[in-house]
Amino acid sequence: MRDLSCGDRRVYLEFFIRRVQCPWCRAVKTERLDWLANNPFFTKRFAFFVGRRCRDCAIKAVAEDLFLDWHTVKELDKQYMSEQLRRASQPKPRAIGIDEISIGRGHSYRIVVSDLIRGRPIWFGGQDRSEESLDQFYAWLGPEKSSKIRLAVMDMWKAFRNSTRKLGHAPQALIIYDKFHVLRHLQDALDKVRKSEYARLTGPGRRFIKGQRFALLSRWRNLALPGKKGLKLLFNANKRLHTAYLLKETFEQLWSYEKPGWARRFFDNWRESLKWQRLKPYEKFAAMIEKHWDGIVAYCHADNKVALGFVEGLNNKIRVIQRRAYGFRDEEYLRLKILTCMLPKL
Repeated sequence: MRDLSCGDRRVYLEFFIRRVQCPWCRAVKTERLDWLANNPFFTKRFAFFVGRRCRDCAIKAVAEDLFLDWHTVKELDKQYMSEQLRRASQPKPRAIGIDEISIGRGHSYRIVVSDLIRGRPIWFGGQDRSEESLDQFYAWLGPEKSSKIRLAVMDMWKAFRNSTRKLGHAPQALIIYDKFHVLRHLQDALDKVRKSEYARLTGPGRRFIKGQRFALLSRWRNLALPGKKGLKLLFNANKRLHTAYLLKETFEQLWSYEKPGWARRFFDNWRESLKWQRLKPYEKFAAMIEKHWDGIVAYCHADNKVALGFVEGLNNKIRVIQRRAYGFRDEEYLRLKILTCMLPKL
């Protein structure tokens, strides 16, 4: 049985396990040793050592480093993550974040639900991003715990809202639309303006727009000096893109207000500034915000200031996990990876 190494030497333990016959049922019982892993060829502390390595490295790299089979490392990692979940407290969320992630090729999605107060994912599942898939989460959580959910942060996907509003799920929860999903729609509108301007212009006028997509979609404060210089040249040459960029930069101010009335006044003024600008994608975006206003302005209340960036940060972390593994064929393994990525090491 393999144990933790000592320096560059692998350590193996040799011992005897006692087996006794029950005098009443005549069944043979094997001695249970708490320090053994589920795989009887390894100690539990060695299995946990492998699991800790797998948090930061790919399975193949760990297997090569420890002279183990790829499948053995995977099973030891599963045991480690299962123990992490067992030791973690049972989820009793008061504020949840709901989002979908893409797995595999094509439009294949799974739903991830997070506890925004404790800062960790608590559920992964479903067959797609439909209403029925999210119903599975509320069935798993149970009516008692679901009735205590106060806030539900999600994108503007109708299926998530309908499932949350169902009787027996969380109809009492206040729905807040995720700021980063809203801003992504605004970025898409800006990109459409960029494409239309590029198609409208001919000759030398195009050279200021070409290659500026990344800079236009980025925040001004995040740009390096070359990016800022390129945008200044573009804005001097194209007033419409300059206006569209300024409108994109100022819209994020909407989430800084603590009174719904102030937020409404800001949005009305922002929408009024679209007049005579001939920015059709922005007008469609403003109409979408108007339609979903209740879920956006709900964040302005002081009691509802939850971490909206957690869901987006978790999505980035999941994408890193997927890229490191070049995709997952074992969905249960992916589920364990996601649910334990924010838990402390054992």
